[in-house]
Amino acid sequence: MANNNQNGKLSREEAGRLGGEATAKNHGKEFYQEIGEKGGEATSKNHGKDFYQEIGEKGGEATSKNHDKEFYQEIGRKGGEARGNSDQSDSDGKMSREEAGRKGGEARARQRKNN
Repeated sequence: MANNNQNGKLSREEAGRLGGEATAKNHGKEFYQEIGEKGGEATSKNHGKDFYQEIGEKGGEATSKNHDKEFYQEIGRKGGEARGNSDQSDSDGKMSREEAGRKGGEARARQRKNN
């Protein structure tokens, strides 16, 4: 049920939630991929190396607080598998960051699907 304020209007929070639900019903995976890509491109244009270093450090700290040794072993194994199964590589034999990220995401999606 909608949470109305004293004027009979939706709160900003409730309106946002309802709008998000409506958007989710009307758009598929491709829509979210496209807006995610656009957001990533805009962020990369507006921020430099220091920004990404800082958020990477914060994310790493948060992850280390929430996960144990087995978590890191598993993601390392998946990364190694993705790397070993790569058929696209740079001239020096290294996988691009984009390819590594895509393969890691696909591996994670397969794992979730199979569990």
